[in-house]
Amino acid sequence: MNTVMILLLYVIIINFMGFLFMFIDKRRSQKRAYRIPESTLFALALLGGSIGCLFGMYICRHKTRHWYFVYGMPAILCLQVLLLGFLIFSPLQIKFL
Repeated sequence: MNTVMILLLYVIIINFMGFLFMFIDKRRSQKRAYRIPESTLFALALLGGSIGCLFGMYICRHKTRHWYFVYGMPAILCLQVLLLGFLIFSPLQIKFL
């Protein structure tokens, strides 16, 4: 397996986990059960699962009233896109792919 396939597999898994954790936390909130800490949800987003967390937020209608999720998750995604763009189009041409 080459590096690109490993990175792609990682991104798919971490985004699925982000969506799944949002879904689970929503169900737990409805049942008044033990919740997933918000720091865990943000950590998943920072580790590359921001797209999955955003989908989870809006599909499950979860955490959409908290300003730090409404603005924080898209901000994390924007930073990740900028970082990826920098790595791909950098004049330094880092050879990790």
